[in-house]
Amino acid sequence: MSDKQIATFAGGCFWCLEAVFELMPGVENVVSGYIGGQEPNPNYAAISTGNTGHAEAVLITFDPNQVSYKQLLKVFFTIHDPTTLNRQGNDVGTQYRSAIFYHSEVQRQEAEATIADINALQSGGLKLVTEVTAAHTFYCAEEEHQHYYARNREQGYCMIVIAPKVKKFKKVFLEQAQS
Repeated sequence: MSDKQIATFAGGCFWCLEAVFELMPGVENVVSGYIGGQEPNPNYAAISTGNTGHAEAVLITFDPNQVSYKQLLKVFFTIHDPTTLNRQGNDVGTQYRSAIFYHSEVQRQEAEATIADINALQSGGLKLVTEVTAAHTFYCAEEEHQHYYARNREQGYCMIVIAPKVKKFKKVFLEQAQS
């Protein structure tokens, strides 16, 4: 029996999530794709209309002996704005919503507890809009969307939007782990 587990998160552009989670110790694979909608076999063009119900998301395979689901949740909530409905920066639409697609009852409970804890600490009345939904079919995005940041670091979106998230992750999580 394998100790590997999976987690699925949506929090804006999948390139941003993928770039960060690929750096996380204990994460073995990250796949960009689509989940949460009603259209079978969606593609990027269809998703971009905002009419499919799917969100851009990442499917993460991780080793729970090296990284916990709670640690993945902490990173997830740090690298995107979970208080903005259907928007991350200039990316607007339901396809950019904040969502956790759980794969077990334990994941659902941990996600809901984490959201409750963060909401209790929020000041100014801002509450998380992150939806917590059972994971269903995950559709892999097209090949050009896989490992996008790793292959396109000099592209404008990567330099302006993704690189600061990667830098923040390295500073907050990797440097702390080494201390």
